[in-house]
Amino acid sequence: MTISSVKKEMLEHIGDKVSIKYNLGRNKYEEYEAKIKELYDYIFLVDTDLGVKSFSYIDVVTKVIRIDY
Repeated sequence: MTISSVKKEMLEHIGDKVSIKYNLGRNKYEEYEAKIKELYDYIFLVDTDLGVKSFSYIDVVTKVIRIDY
């Protein structure tokens, strides 16, 4: 998995509802139901019930966050 493949896959799902599981370390997780809002060169934005959150593509590559479409 590369950054460009992550961007390409996310581009197909802009506006779709996704489930995001964010690994905080030490067996702690945050889970969000979100909608992919915008894609930029190094980060992407998702719209959650708590507001807009940003993540980097490298987080997906290194499996810090997991996105289920």
